[in-house]
Amino acid sequence: MKKNIVSIFSAVAVLGLLALPGARAASANSTNAAAAKGSASPDAMTALFGDPVIVKGKGFEIKRSELDDVVTGLKSAAAAHNQTIPPGQLPQIEGQLLSRLIQVQLLLQKATDADKSNGVKKADLQMKALLERAGSQDALDRQMKAVGMTLPDLRARVTQENTAQAALTRLLNVSVSDADVKDFYDKNPADFEQPETVHVRHILLMTIDPVTQAPLSADEQQAKRKQIDNLLKQIRGGADMAALAKQYSEDPGSKDNGGELPPFGRGQMVPEFEAAAFSLTNNQVSDVITTKYGYHIIKLLDKSPAKKVALTDKVPSTDLTIADRVKDLLTQQKTEKQAPDYLASLKKTGDVQILDPDLKAAVTAADAAAAAPPTPDN
Repeated sequence: MKKNIVSIFSAVAVLGLLALPGARAASANSTNAAAAKGSASPDAMTALFGDPVIVKGKGFEIKRSELDDVVTGLKSAAAAHNQTIPPGQLPQIEGQLLSRLIQVQLLLQKATDADKSNGVKKADLQMKALLERAGSQDALDRQMKAVGMTLPDLRARVTQENTAQAALTRLLNVSVSDADVKDFYDKNPADFEQPETVHVRHILLMTIDPVTQAPLSADEQQAKRKQIDNLLKQIRGGADMAALAKQYSEDPGSKDNGGELPPFGRGQMVPEFEAAAFSLTNNQVSDVITTKYGYHIIKLLDKSPAKKVALTDKVPSTDLTIADRVKDLLTQQKTEKQAPDYLASLKKTGDVQILDPDLKAAVTAADAAAAAPPTPDN
């Protein structure tokens, strides 16, 4: 097993299937939700074909719209990263997602008040981290709109997921000791190496259409270049860069935050942006930087050297320590190892019936894959 623990902790990511695109201006993809329009929306499909129940179990039902909502959210998140999900992979993905929806419903029925409290607490931490990554409430609202979800919907889904996970961990009697955490830390030193990071403010004027990604006309690009040159002249003349970013920057992920981006390491931005950011000294302002997304002005706010994090170090944007996160990770690993057999028995006792034959086959395949022994790391 090989995991980059530090990167997981520093990102404070929400559940993988629900993760929103980060507020990365150099990626310039926060508004690319239109790329997900390759298929009809769930609302349109429901209007045409109704909303049939696709799963029945003791005490719960799952409708087609519930699965479609999750699939659409995943497609939109991929589109926001300028990626697409190959059509051939959709049956497999639907099987995995529906299997998880079933598991959550079964586990919620067994959740105690303590499990529910745990779910709310973890959801609060994850939502707080999302807001901090986005930079402002308005920016987060736009990101949510781009993936076709509202904040209350996301909070409810994340709370359910965390409640179900807490119930599963309790039911399997999984525990991780402080000694287990220290042993993992000692045996995996490379996983706790935090790379050099930079913290910057920037202004972006885009030379591509934010929706279609098509280049603007030569005249439009020339006008943008003239504007960015003028902004740089103002900044070097003493103008407030944060105020100018709020007024002129075309990066929705950082505009409301005065162009400020969360700290990032190498490999997270497009090459030209990264090279410029890491070459600056504190409070230095770059020349105009050209990337495939447009023209940037970058100001270095601070730079953190590479270091090894300690178990007592705080996780950014939370009140948790690295030790807390390692404990969560080890608990999750132990739970996942024991979960397949227990969840299979839970489905039997819960009288789960998948009414769509294709989805039934897809879920069967997903469950078999989850129960298969892990392949050794190279």
